[in-house]
Amino acid sequence: MFDTDNWRPDRAQVGIGTLIVFIAMVLVAAIAAGVLINTAGFLQTKSEQTGTEATGQVTNRVNVVSTVGIVGNDQSIHMVNLTVMKSSGSGDVNLSTATVEWLGPDSGKILTRADDGVANDTRFNVSTIKDIQNTYPVLVDQGDRFRISLNTAELTENSHGLRESEEFTIKIVTSAGAVTYHHSVPQTLTSQKAVSL
Repeated sequence: MFDTDNWRPDRAQVGIGTLIVFIAMVLVAAIAAGVLINTAGFLQTKSEQTGTEATGQVTNRVNVVSTVGIVGNDQSIHMVNLTVMKSSGSGDVNLSTATVEWLGPDSGKILTRADDGVANDTRFNVSTIKDIQNTYPVLVDQGDRFRISLNTAELTENSHGLRESEEFTIKIVTSAGAVTYHHSVPQTLTSQKAVSL
């Protein structure tokens, strides 16, 4: 059936060499495939994490609905009240861990939330306007409205408050990201108790 008389005596050695090379190529390909699979999995995990964090930074923040300045007897603004809500598409926003960066006409400070409800030169106060699910100080529902109060009389030099035409910047920094608002005081505060900023 087989013509064994004409076989070369070294034919088996060439077959074993080819087999060894083939096995080596399979092993190298398997190792390379394992490295590629591990790298692809790592990159996928990192991209999902980055995407989630980026989405949170864009959406998980507060939206300032209105800003009102309370005018004192010396015709300067002694208190600034910001009405805030959570942004559209945002998750829960915890204002107890937030900070407020104040950059006024003559000073800059970083404020944390006051536990005693009194705003001063190092603390801001959070109070409820509308809290649908009683989750204060966490904005959970889209209809929740909280008030952030800043005592500008203590935040300014010599406790003079904000005077006419002065400018200030407020940055509300939550765990997900920051929102910056730039305001200016109206040119006249005479005979007004509160002004929209």
